[in-house]
Formats: sequence, structure tokens, C-alpha cells
Amino acid sequence: MTNSTSLMTQHAHLVRILENRFEAHHPRHPKVKWASVLARLNAHPAKIMTLSEMERTGGEPDVVGGPEHDGAYRFFDCVAESPQGRRSLCYDAEALAARKENKPAGSACEIAVSMGASLLTEAQYQELQQFGEFDLKTSSWLATPAEVRKNGGALFGDRRYGRVFTYHNGVQSYYAARGFRVLISI
Repeated sequence: MTNSTSLMTQHAHLVRILENRFEAHHPRHPKVKWASVLARLNAHPAKIMTLSEMERTGGEPDVVGGPEHDGAYRFFDCVAESPQGRRSLCYDAEALAARKENKPAGSACEIAVSMGASLLTEAQYQELQQFGEFDLKTSSWLATPAEVRKNGGALFGDRRYGRVFTYHNGVQSYYAARGFRVLISI
């Protein structure tokens, strides 16, 4: 099998996974038709690599909401708990470099960028939580405002006691139950 054939097979497999998830979770996107999403995916094949990474690292990407003003669809990580393949990471590269011992494998911000995606903002995290109950046992780093980051902090969120909370932590911290969620617009 050639590389081209292998990529086409992987692409087709991912599209089937995305379609099955889309159909299984209709309340996340009640007014959206799969044919419209598929057309958008086919028009932006480079974004398939990001979706593939989201899937490979356990994010279970799915469309949330309807199309944006430019017709783009937003794929969020919709796995119940923070993606397993993206945990135990400090916040960003500066925090990783500052750790002198017990360094984690990487940082949330840099891995998100390498995936071609971005961390959820606090508002996007709140929006996602309207479509399900996420992070009941874990937490997820969130894109942090510059004024918080310059003081050595970063935001993370979770859902406890029937509510969604946003907290802060030092950027160098990392926990086995904290990962990060991303979104990509296609």
C-alpha cells in the first residue's frame, strides 16, 4: 500500500468515526446536517490532520453548535474527561523551561499549537458544558489572559457539584488528572 493510499484510508476511517459520533450526539448540533459538515471537511483537507490528532490523543472531536458567520463548524474535544493523551502537562513552554526537576513531558499550549488547534477559552469551556457534563473527575487547562499569565498563573476548569468552575494554578504545576481541550474551526 502506498503512502497516498494509506492516508486516504486513514482519512476515510476518521470521517466514519466523526460521522458516527455526529449522529450519536445530535443535541450538540441540532440544526446541522452531516452533509454540510462533510462538504466543509472536504473543502479543507489540511484540517483533517488536526482532527486526527484530536482523535488519536483521546479528545473525541465533535461539532458543537451551528455554523459560524463564515460557515465554519467548530469541533470541540467532547470526551467526558480531559483527553487521556494530553494530561500531566504544565501550561506553556516558559513554565516547562522554568521547572528544574520533575519536568512533565511537555506543555499544553505548545502541544495544542503543534496539533493546529487552540486551547478553549473560559467562555468556550462554559459553552461546551451546555452540551454535556465534562470534566467531572478531571480538569482542563484553559487559554489564560495575559495579565494572569504574566503573574505566573494559568486558568483551568472543571465541573463539580452541578456547576462549572474556573480556577487558577501556577503555570509550572501539572497533575495526572489535568489535561487540555481544544477546538478547531473548519
